[in-house]
Amino acid sequence: MRVSEVMTRGVECTRPDAKLNEVAARMKSLDVGVLPVCENDRIVGMITDRAITIRAVAEGEDPKKICARDIMTPEAIYCFEDQFVGDVARMMQENQVRRIVVLDRDKRLVGIVSLGDLAVETGDEELAGQALEAVSEHTH
Repeated sequence: MRVSEVMTRGVECTRPDAKLNEVAARMKSLDVGVLPVCENDRIVGMITDRAITIRAVAEGEDPKKICARDIMTPEAIYCFEDQFVGDVARMMQENQVRRIVVLDRDKRLVGIVSLGDLAVETGDEELAGQALEAVSEHTH
């Protein structure tokens, strides 16, 4: 099964210069915990609700003054829409992430895939379970 069959399409991005209060409000309205950071139609990083909390709020930064680029993770882990889900599950394990952005072969954002997508859409609970176990080992 290919990633394009299980991914979530229509993923929204935020800009590198977006203030953190704007990013957090966008996450709230979209009911998500992660947003790709895009510039000129290309992914330049990822920002999570956890990063906002740990890297900005806990450090006493003003979310109206700090931008996404200041706390984002610049190395966005990605896969291609035509890759096999098993390969992507291994990528999640190796990189200890629960979500990966999905690009087309022109490296344009087309979706995002999560461990939940792998479990629910493929019906392969063992595949998703192994990936989750590997990711969770390193987050405690």
